[in-house]
Amino acid sequence: MIEIMNENFVEQLVAKSGKRQLIDQGSYLFHEGDSVDAIHIVLDGMIELVRYQRDGTSIVLQRAVSQSVLAEASIYSEFYHCDAVAKFPSRVFQLPKSIFLTLLQQDKNLFNSWAARLAREVQTARSQVEILSRKTVSERLDGWLVWNGTELPPKGAWKGIADQIGVSPEALYREIAKRRRN
Repeated sequence: MIEIMNENFVEQLVAKSGKRQLIDQGSYLFHEGDSVDAIHIVLDGMIELVRYQRDGTSIVLQRAVSQSVLAEASIYSEFYHCDAVAKFPSRVFQLPKSIFLTLLQQDKNLFNSWAARLAREVQTARSQVEILSRKTVSERLDGWLVWNGTELPPKGAWKGIADQIGVSPEALYREIAKRRRN
């Protein structure tokens, strides 16, 4: 039910008159400190929400793919607290913040869909924290499987799983091979 509401939410917004933008791989959609003036929906590709640390390292806080709202909590902020960079060539739909907030006030169904989407994002973030708190690759993969289903995606998507569970691709491949032998 929530997934249907989420899809409907994106369809409702994309039907509004907004701006569509192509983002080249490695290009930035916005930077930390930029004012929040729109809600962004990734139509295809992938945009990562990245926070850079003082020591130069970075943390990926979100990997927004097709039909994802990027930096959804930022709609209630004045400025972005992260950078948004295209991991792959991407298409993004942008709806001005003022129009989006007005639509939420005027349309109860849209508001409820938005609330359900935010709740799902909180659940996902909590699941991610729980998975990353596990010590071994095996335990992390088990947690990922519980959250995402019991089947692994095709082999080409395994590197993405390794990124999500915070292990090297090689460590994940070894764990998958070990499970297939047993």
